[in-house]
Amino acid sequence: MFKRISRYWWCQILGWTAYAVVNLFFAYSFAGSLGSYFLINLLLIMFFGILATHVLRSIIKRLNWFQYSFESQMLLFFALTVSSGVIIYVGNTIAGNLYRYSWQQRALTDQTTLTFLLPIFLITSIWWLIYFVWHYIERSRNSQVDKLKLESTVKELELKTIKSQLNPHFIFNALNSIRALVDENPQRARTAITELSNILRSSMQVEKAETVNLENELDIVKDYLALETIRFEERLKVQYDIDPETLELPIPPMMLQTLVENAIKHGISRTINGGTVIIGSHVKDMQHQITIENTGQIGGEATTGHGFGLQSTRQRLSLLYGNKASFNIYNKNGETVEAIVLMPLF
Repeated sequence: MFKRISRYWWCQILGWTAYAVVNLFFAYSFAGSLGSYFLINLLLIMFFGILATHVLRSIIKRLNWFQYSFESQMLLFFALTVSSGVIIYVGNTIAGNLYRYSWQQRALTDQTTLTFLLPIFLITSIWWLIYFVWHYIERSRNSQVDKLKLESTVKELELKTIKSQLNPHFIFNALNSIRALVDENPQRARTAITELSNILRSSMQVEKAETVNLENELDIVKDYLALETIRFEERLKVQYDIDPETLELPIPPMMLQTLVENAIKHGISRTINGGTVIIGSHVKDMQHQITIENTGQIGGEATTGHGFGLQSTRQRLSLLYGNKASFNIYNKNGETVEAIVLMPLF
C-alpha cells in the first residue's frame, strides 16, 4: 500500500507531521501539559495546511508555472505564501469556532490576527520554497538526462549515416572489379559474385553493430582482396602480420576494409608494377594498433586525410572512442605509405 503513495504525499505527510511534533514538543516543554483546545487547533492547522497547499499546487500546475519568467515566479511564490496562509487562518478560525463556546469564538480579524498569521506565513513560505527548489532541481536533472539522451541519439544517427555511406562506396568498387572479369573469365566472375555476396551478407550482419571483432573484419577484407586480386593479378601482393591475441578485439565494422580499399585505390592502382599491402594488428602500450602499409605515395586529399574513407574513419573512431583513439596516414619512406589506427583496449 505504501508503494502506491507518491513522493508528493509522503512529503506532505512527513512535513506536516514534523510541524506537529515540533509544536507538541515545545508546548509540552513550556506548559507541562497539552490541552484539548491546543490539539484541536493544531489538527485544524495541519488539515487546512494540507488542503490549501494541495489546492493551490493543483492550480499552478495547470497554469504551467515553470514556464513563467523568474520575476513572475517570485511574485507567484509570495502570492502562494500569503494565499495559503490566509486560507489556513480563515479555515482554522471558522472551523475552530464550532468547538468553542460563544464567548470564546474568534472574529476573522482581531488583535490576535497578525500574531497568528506571521508564524503561519513562515510555515507556508518554507513549504513553497521547498516545492519550488524541488522542481528546479528536478527540471535541471531532467534537462541533463534529456541532453545525454539527445547526444546519444545524435551519435547513433551519425554512426548509422556513416555506415550507410560505406556500403554503396564499397559495392561500387567491388562491382567494377567483377565487371572486368565477365568477358575475360566468366567462371572466375561467378566465383567473384559469390565472394561479393559473402561480403554483402557480412556487411548487412554488422549493419546494426557499433563494433565487430577483428577476425570477422579480416574475413571481409580477405574476400575483398580476393576480388581485387582478380583485377590486379600479380600486381597485388598481400601479407598479414596479425597477432592471434588481437583477433577478438573490437573494431568499427568495415573500417579495416575501407583502409585497405584506400591503400589499393591510392597506392597499388597508381603504381605500374603494383605493390604489396601489409596488414598488421598488435597490442602496444595497452592500445590496439592496426597498421596498413602499402606501396605508393600519398598526395592531395589522401595527404590531408580529407578523402571519404579517411574522413569517415576519423569520424567513427571519434564517435566510438573520443580522444582515446587516433588515426594517422603518412609517407613512411619514398616508396611506402603507412596508416596507423590506435584504439583503447577497454
